Amino acid sequence: MKSEPTSPNSRQISAEATGDRLVYFAFDLLWLDGKDLRRLSQLARKALLKQLIDENGLEAPIFYSEHHEGDGQALFEAASKLNYEGIVSKRVDAPYRSERVEAWQKIKTVQRDKFPVVGFVKDPSGVAALYLGKQEGKELRYMGKVGTGWSRIKSAEIRKALDTVVSPKQKLTKRIKKPKATWVEPKFYAEIEYRDITSEGLLRASSFKGPFAGQKGAVTAKGFQRR
Repeated sequence: MKSEPTSPNSRQISAEATGDRLVYFAFDLLWLDGKDLRRLSQLARKALLKQLIDENGLEAPIFYSEHHEGDGQALFEAASKLNYEGIVSKRVDAPYRSERVEAWQKIKTVQRDKFPVVGFVKDPSGVAALYLGKQEGKELRYMGKVGTGWSRIKSAEIRKALDTVVSPKQKLTKRIKKPKATWVEPKFYAEIEYRDITSEGLLRASSFKGPFAGQKGAVTAKGFQRR
């Protein structure tokens, strides 16, 4: 059996994967021996795909993409704990559709944590962005910036709070170059929602989700807390 060549074939993939630079996960099969499989169910297409890979002895860097049937909520929670980006959910009895439909959904996980604010970018009415850090032992490491998630009123409140802790020098252990930054003492914590952490150790798709909160200390104006 052989599949309809709608993408690079297995030999091309193997040739281009020298040094394990490329890994190919096959998760669906739309054509086989000139036959259109798109009207078949998801499970039927995957069964044919598995058979095709096994009978042709295809090995790494080509892999059959395994799936799980059953409790999607449990799988999603497991993916969240493992810091995966999310899961893809499909109806097992659905035919293939090239457009986005309810039978095919990508559900992203979201993580949330508090990070000390180490600097900010000024805005005429408040802040345009916050620079965030993370305390790891004795080191204060840079975690990236957040520039969304607040209203104009909240932006002004954040600016008013940060103006009370402005510092002439940045407090990060390893200094970074940010010409527009106004550095502050890491006294305020921002609650941040983000998708994951990049290979460079920075927050991805971050968004401000709450008022500043200190781990301990007195409450300041507008409900902010300082450490």
